[in-house]
Amino acid sequence: MAFIWANKKPTDGIATLYETNITLNKVASSHFETAHKKLILLGLDLQGKRIAIKPLSKEDLELGIIPLEKRHRITLKPSYARVSNKKFMKEVSDALQLNFENNNSCKFSAKWSKEDSALIIDLNKEED
Repeated sequence: MAFIWANKKPTDGIATLYETNITLNKVASSHFETAHKKLILLGLDLQGKRIAIKPLSKEDLELGIIPLEKRHRITLKPSYARVSNKKFMKEVSDALQLNFENNNSCKFSAKWSKEDSALIIDLNKEED
């Protein structure tokens, strides 16, 4: 018999999109533990069908180049993180024809991009 032993913890970042928020599993949320004042930037690439979540540093905020209306708060819990923004999620839903009615959700892969210094959620292929 050839057993494949299960990992104790998940190794892949997963983002679950809901009508009002994005919830990140522990693997994906680990990149935001150092975000200054738990502030992030939230971006949508319609052409590439991707969402970016970028943690803000103290230096980013001290420079004052990021307007207040562009700053979003991320809530960190021991096993997940959440970014709530109903307006942004409506924009995502409308642009990509995602159905969040009746508390429906969609799961997507989330990977850290060193180049962008951001977590990238790939909306091209839904996870099971």
